[in-house]
Amino acid sequence: MKILEKFRNKQENQFATQPVLAFLGDSVTQGCFEIYSKNGRIEPEYYPEESYSRKLQKILELLYPSVNPIIINAGISGDNATSGLSRVERDILAYKPDLVVVCYGLNDACAGQGGLDGYRESLRGIFRKLNDSGAEVIFMTPNLRINDICYECPDKMIENCALNIAANENEGWLERYIDAARGAAAECGVKVCDCYRIWQRLRDNGVNTNALLSNAVNHPTRELHWMFAYELMRRLLDD
Repeated sequence: MKILEKFRNKQENQFATQPVLAFLGDSVTQGCFEIYSKNGRIEPEYYPEESYSRKLQKILELLYPSVNPIIINAGISGDNATSGLSRVERDILAYKPDLVVVCYGLNDACAGQGGLDGYRESLRGIFRKLNDSGAEVIFMTPNLRINDICYECPDKMIENCALNIAANENEGWLERYIDAARGAAAECGVKVCDCYRIWQRLRDNGVNTNALLSNAVNHPTRELHWMFAYELMRRLLDD
């Protein structure tokens, strides 16, 4: 992708412009992991330094040690594509990024059939705004969520959350939403980094993907953020 031309130019000429990479998404993008209940709400533990954007930054700094790219992490816990569309100018375009990675679906899919069209249209809106800005765009599909309908937890609020999401997952809503996202990306000429398909292959080959969720619901472990980062790097190397 063209973003790597900026890395090469900066590596060869320290006075060249720094590459700017921005990330728009939900709690996984933000860097949320374990969860706990407090005052009647479920709250996440925040470790943005463990997020896939930081891990991609580490890979890029290993490959281009003198470039020091600018990373904008605009992930927000609980966010969805409709909200992302409403804030894309403020949180992304204001920084004039060269590349934007968008990742939505985990929260959106909880709305089932009633939210599917809105999700698709919101992604189209995000992609069009980013395309119009001149930035390169990647849509990264997310991880799988819990599918264990027998999940038990001492914290009943977390248990109920997990069971509701497991039911939604087993009804196939996330897969339908990701299919819609792939279609929207194709319509808008946006490249896809299909990590969801990798998670599906893991499960199909006997991996307990529930054990790869740090909050037992929908947040991948810190180690699995490396997979996102490596797959994004592979996508950047594509023409």
